[in-house]
Amino acid sequence: MVLAFTGTFSIATAGPAEVRSMLIGALGCNLASGIVDGVFYIMDRLAGRSRGLLELRSAASPEEGQRALASVLPETVAAVIQPAELEAIRERLARLSQPPELPRPDRNNWLGAVFVCLLVVCSTFPVVIPFLFMHDGPRALRASHGIAIVMMFFVGYAYGRNIGHRPWAMGFAMVLLGGVLAVLTIVLGG
Repeated sequence: MVLAFTGTFSIATAGPAEVRSMLIGALGCNLASGIVDGVFYIMDRLAGRSRGLLELRSAASPEEGQRALASVLPETVAAVIQPAELEAIRERLARLSQPPELPRPDRNNWLGAVFVCLLVVCSTFPVVIPFLFMHDGPRALRASHGIAIVMMFFVGYAYGRNIGHRPWAMGFAMVLLGGVLAVLTIVLGG
């Protein structure tokens, strides 16, 4: 999001007022985006609570119920679980009471949403720091883009480690993906 601001920022004619406006716009936009992402996080958590149980209960046969149950399990678990085990779990779940009409967010949902929002907002600061301390616009822009590239790499590296893939390859893939998305955002007027 910040790259959309810094990428369309006219460094040739920018003065202190324009830099200040860009910084306020970037922070405000990321705050709004963080709030939206936090709300979507809560919505996803609430939907996930009852989705599998509703699919299971609407199944016409035990086999269909087992398929519905297997579809909500992680792939590695679904691949090793036996049909008899699926059926035992399906029967126990079918005996549970109905999910609430309108699930309500719990403490963990709210904390997760706040964390998502803070993550989006805090990711703004490293990218805009060069504009606070450098008075040479083109140099600040290059430094800002360099910081964004390094951040993308480390996010990809951490993601690769988290999902069990090659961290270095994922780091470079994230830099490439981030670059493509940044260009696309700028081209589309974001």
